[in-house]
Amino acid sequence: METIHTKENINGSVLKKFSTMQLLYFCLGFFGLQFAWQMRLALSGPVTEGLGADPLIYGLISLAGPFSGMVVQPIIGALSDKTTSRFGRRRPYLLGGAILASLALWAFPNSSFIAQFFGNSFGVVLAPWAGLAVAALMIWIIDACVNVAQGPYRALVPDVVPKEQHAIANSFLSFAIGLGSVVAAATPPVLSKVFHVQMSITAQFIMAAVAFSGAMIVTCIAIKEKQYIPQESNNQDKNSKETSFWHSLTDFLTTSPEIVKICLLQFFTWIGVMCLLLYFTLFVVHNLYNVPDVLPAGVDSALYDSTKLTATNFALISLALFNLVCFLVSIPIGVLSTKFGNKIVHAICMFIMAISYCILAFSHTNVMVMFAMGLAGIGWASILSLPFAMLSQYIKAGSEGSVMGIFNIFIAGPQVVVCTVVAWFINHSFVEKASGIFYHWEYAFIVGAVVLALAALAALTIKEKN
Repeated sequence: METIHTKENINGSVLKKFSTMQLLYFCLGFFGLQFAWQMRLALSGPVTEGLGADPLIYGLISLAGPFSGMVVQPIIGALSDKTTSRFGRRRPYLLGGAILASLALWAFPNSSFIAQFFGNSFGVVLAPWAGLAVAALMIWIIDACVNVAQGPYRALVPDVVPKEQHAIANSFLSFAIGLGSVVAAATPPVLSKVFHVQMSITAQFIMAAVAFSGAMIVTCIAIKEKQYIPQESNNQDKNSKETSFWHSLTDFLTTSPEIVKICLLQFFTWIGVMCLLLYFTLFVVHNLYNVPDVLPAGVDSALYDSTKLTATNFALISLALFNLVCFLVSIPIGVLSTKFGNKIVHAICMFIMAISYCILAFSHTNVMVMFAMGLAGIGWASILSLPFAMLSQYIKAGSEGSVMGIFNIFIAGPQVVVCTVVAWFINHSFVEKASGIFYHWEYAFIVGAVVLALAALAALTIKEKN
């Protein structure tokens, strides 16, 4: 295995250009991270729904992602900037986050068993909700640990990759995210269709745990970080520098007017993204396959459970296509952005994704859903690379981890809107039929189309450096 290294010390050094093989080793850990994240997003809805969660409760449980993103990433990013471990600045967080998340991934589908193991510890009142409470805790642990690994991982780009390769390095991360999601989403339905082996939910989460830890271990071995040596400064300089979060945030936003525009772009973008990632599987199960969200009293659920499993497999296939397109176009998008500029390419991709949401919201056939998800994958590839490439032009040396952590607030913050406002809206939008109660999950895609169009317009206002 070829070791990735820099020419000199990380402090102000000239960095060695990465080969294609080094870029592949560099992004392997992100493959594992996204593999696990794909399983968590695609299957957490059906798991929590089976434990009694309605759309609003599911949305509130899913606040784990944005909350940990807003709190964990800035803290871990700042800590990783100043970490002087002999294992490097970022690697301890990459590996630690992966291992802890893997343990929670194993526990999540076993939430009912874990709750039963503790017996009467929850009390008479809380006992019916014990399984859901354990599942919610596991989701929060998974999301927190993913964020522990993700922020420092993004900060590795300016740490060890030459500036002229930042766009292509972020595109390789997008490539890894697409590939990881494709493999994760496609494996269960392919095994079912081709080999007639239906993986259980528990088996799928164990698979995700192994992929996350294994891939991250390989990347941590392949990357050789130089030990961080803090810049010496006198006491007057130290006392003159505020280290509070709010000072860091203010300093970040006032560095350049373009940073504010990029943050606005991310705010709109991630409302749209989470409208799809959070609610797509439930949309397929309940709207496309007509499985009621709530069955009438006394109805045998065996037929519905069978249809629900079929619908979940189709949702995974659709998500696999979504991420396959991301995988295929991620490198070309990086090349096109180098030629025509990040903002132009990104704006076009956002408009395409908005159109795909409109198609999805009014889809009544599997073919229409697959077509819409393929189009959406183009926007997803751009989202995972180009905003970071635009931001990297304005990052001050030595603050990469802090900047990525703060920037993540404008990714995580919008998700709160999706987990609360959009979830509340869906929870109060339903139709009662003889076969049961159906929620309007498609409303999430209408909201997503509007905000993605706004994101495209915001991208066009950004002035990029040459």
